[in-house]
Amino acid sequence: MSTDHPAPDPRTSRLGIWGWMLFDWAAQPFFTVVTTFIFGPYFVARMTEDPVAAQAAWSNMATVSSLLIAILSPVLGSIADESGSRKPWIAFFAVIKVASLAMLWFAAPGSPIIWPLLFMVLASLAAEFSIVFNDSMMPRLVSEKEVGRISNIAWGLGYLGGMLVLILVVALLAGDPQSGRTIIGTTPLFGLDPTTGEDSRVTGPLSAAWYLIFILPMFLFTPDAAKGLPLRQAIASGLCQLRGTIGELKHRPHLLRFLVARMLYQDGVNGLLILGGAFAAGMFGWATIEIGIYGIILNVVAVFSCIAAGWVDRAIGSKTVVIISLTLLLTATVGIISTSPGNVFFGLLPLSAEDSGGLFGTAAEKAYILFGMLIGIAFGPVQASSRSYMARSVSLSEAGRYFGIYALSGRATSFLATLSFSVATYATGSAHVGMATLTIFLSAGLVLLISTPEPKTRPEELPTS
Repeated sequence: MSTDHPAPDPRTSRLGIWGWMLFDWAAQPFFTVVTTFIFGPYFVARMTEDPVAAQAAWSNMATVSSLLIAILSPVLGSIADESGSRKPWIAFFAVIKVASLAMLWFAAPGSPIIWPLLFMVLASLAAEFSIVFNDSMMPRLVSEKEVGRISNIAWGLGYLGGMLVLILVVALLAGDPQSGRTIIGTTPLFGLDPTTGEDSRVTGPLSAAWYLIFILPMFLFTPDAAKGLPLRQAIASGLCQLRGTIGELKHRPHLLRFLVARMLYQDGVNGLLILGGAFAAGMFGWATIEIGIYGIILNVVAVFSCIAAGWVDRAIGSKTVVIISLTLLLTATVGIISTSPGNVFFGLLPLSAEDSGGLFGTAAEKAYILFGMLIGIAFGPVQASSRSYMARSVSLSEAGRYFGIYALSGRATSFLATLSFSVATYATGSAHVGMATLTIFLSAGLVLLISTPEPKTRPEELPTS
């Protein structure tokens, strides 16, 4: 396949780059307040009377979503390369995402769980497919040298946006079920009733509105690729190109090794993001306020971590940043699964079981927060620098199909992580054992990544003879 393509347009305006980075700011609240810290734990702990079964159902939802994303992302990425412009695809999936999130408002306690699970699958598909198209725009906007810094700043903006929405929910919307008051002592805005989960259910419509507003700068200011083939021809040509790209990977062994490594470690990362908040809710009985504050702590750490990682990525490379991040995630995961109300590190370090009252009153809860801070340090850079590794490794004309395969590598086996959690939890009745399965994926990906070389210079920037 020819790689004689133009370099990124040096005239891309600062406003255009910021518009692209604001996509992460717009998209992240869905993952922060819906999937991880507010709606997910609410679904597990309060929507039904069986938290273990609900946790397994939430995991099964993630499994179905991951399978569909893995199958369809490379196809859509290849079609996008042939159709040219990305923005129409992002707009199409925005409609699905916004509508699905709005429907989560109706997930009241005792109502059938099938509907929120279905809408979560649709929202997850729309969110991930939009990310494929947005990510594939990045190599066209900035030089190879800058992709690591821009990618990490964008991730940091995402966590900042997620954190701000989380603070809004915890401080102004989430009420204590007993007192009916928010953490700052006020009545929840809009008269939300915490006893019926309205303070958690509102995160769906809130995330939808946030996304709809803040993707507008990308549509207005960020340059898109020129329009290519008509849709029908783009589909046929894209599928043909996809077959060729998959065959081409055997001639790019460093990229193939990286994609396999990422396939493994991203399973563990996805598992932590999807299940971490629900795991804490099940173990400590945390309600919306506790889960929300825990999420705020993680996101504060993540914002500064991503900013720092952007400069580190530029100085020493994407691979090194990912290795450091995976090491921290493994340490945190082992710490989390070894924590129980009376001890940590599998009983090697006894903890007082006395509850001092107030938020995070037990020693085990404080230890969990410390391990969570390690996750906060690592889970942004591990994803942002993986994205910059990929952007450094592909040419502009193949960015869509390769970022589709990149999405595939992040989802192809991620159902195994959540499925392993579900099977282990069902078999043992212990969510600790279920969470322990995530260390297998993190460790395997780390070992393979260590032997993977740094990304090569982008094909279109190689000197020509």
